[in-house]
Amino acid sequence: MPAFTESRAAAEPPLAESYLDLLRRGGGGIAPPGEGRVAVQERELPLIDLGCLMTTSGQQGSRSAREARAACAYAMARAASEWGFFQVTGHGVGRALLERLRAEQARLFRLPFETKARAGLLNGSYRWGAPTATSLRHLSWSEAFHVPLASISGSGCDFGELGSLRGVMQEVADAMSRVAKTVAVALAGSLLQGHHAAAAAAFPAGCDETTCFLRLNRYPACPFAPDTFGLVPHTDSDFLTVLCQDQVGGLQLMKDARWVAVKPHPDALIVNIGDLFQAWSNNRYKSVEHKVVANAKAERFSAAYFLCPSYDSPVGTCGEPSPYRSFTFGEYRRMVQEDVKRTGRKIGLPSFLKQQQPQ
Repeated sequence: MPAFTESRAAAEPPLAESYLDLLRRGGGGIAPPGEGRVAVQERELPLIDLGCLMTTSGQQGSRSAREARAACAYAMARAASEWGFFQVTGHGVGRALLERLRAEQARLFRLPFETKARAGLLNGSYRWGAPTATSLRHLSWSEAFHVPLASISGSGCDFGELGSLRGVMQEVADAMSRVAKTVAVALAGSLLQGHHAAAAAAFPAGCDETTCFLRLNRYPACPFAPDTFGLVPHTDSDFLTVLCQDQVGGLQLMKDARWVAVKPHPDALIVNIGDLFQAWSNNRYKSVEHKVVANAKAERFSAAYFLCPSYDSPVGTCGEPSPYRSFTFGEYRRMVQEDVKRTGRKIGLPSFLKQQQPQ
């Protein structure tokens, strides 16, 4: 452990340099994120026990079990409509496994910056800050490895000297995949109803272990907090995200046109609706804008599982008429990238409305 402390400075990405450079160049009346800030209320997300959906016991077919599953699905559908976010317990992802992941993340992010940024490490998936940032409003004070699941077990994915990281990541990905699939099927079933049970069970089309992602995040302590984002406001460009976070806090989401802070729960995973699920649900489920606020004293770790289809998979709809034209995940990703280059921000779903709205 002392070696980590000694190498801490060498491990940090040059986030401070980016901040100061943007501050010098920013001027132009662009205020840092914290200017004019108001008090943010801390709220507890809806808390839902997934135990009755994750079980494989012989009691699944009993009346009480069916009623419990229906109640659980209803609670998630309501939270997805009203919040776009909720917490789940009874998810089957053991605390010991998540603690092992947290320890491996610490080892990974303590590597020298040059090693982390080296092409090939974890499939070349390292990213830090916000390379396209033109103001402090666009800067993220964080670093991450955004790893395609298909590469975790592949021979071409270099884990360097962290050989034990591969197995832990695979276990976490498998466990979170079961959670994401279980939640997605239940939410789809709430909209499709019983006579479309087969379609709900196959939802979402085009998603499997080769198309999803696991993202390991670290938010270093920031000397410029609270005037800096750990992660800039955004929505997720997937069907569903399953998040494991530590107890530091910092996650905020938009609720009733105001930012609210999410109170961490030690035994819960956070689930949030992505853009694709909002489109598929004809806007019944909400992909909500969220962000991470930097912390002046403590670093924060999290791990996110993104339920994504293949690039050529059509997103589809739960029923016609849909407000959105037909599009594939690949089209959506390309449009988001073009929007960011052209306007400096993600436009997202409004670009795919059948009747375009002014932007």
